[in-house]
Amino acid sequence: MDDDAQQAGTVVLSGAVARTRPALFAALTEALALPAYLGDTWDALADVLRDRLDTGPLTLLVTDAGQLLADEPSDQHALLRTMLDDLAGTAPHPLHVVLREAPP
Repeated sequence: MDDDAQQAGTVVLSGAVARTRPALFAALTEALALPAYLGDTWDALADVLRDRLDTGPLTLLVTDAGQLLADEPSDQHALLRTMLDDLAGTAPHPLHVVLREAPP
């Protein structure tokens, strides 16, 4: 595990296992121990992530980031980015998203 992933409040998520929206929600639910009632909308995800950010800062390290939501229409990636940007600007604790590609 690299230095970024060893920092407290850092969660590593593989873009390769989150190629669809349902897979992304499942991966985030598991990685962050999000509540089972999460639902399947961007608004629901924003709500539970905001609740998580009430408890402290969060860094989301996405490996193989080019594969994140790769099997979804491009607007889904844009909606994810917008939701994360909104959270980063308004949450009570910092949210950082780090996108990484595997070395060639």
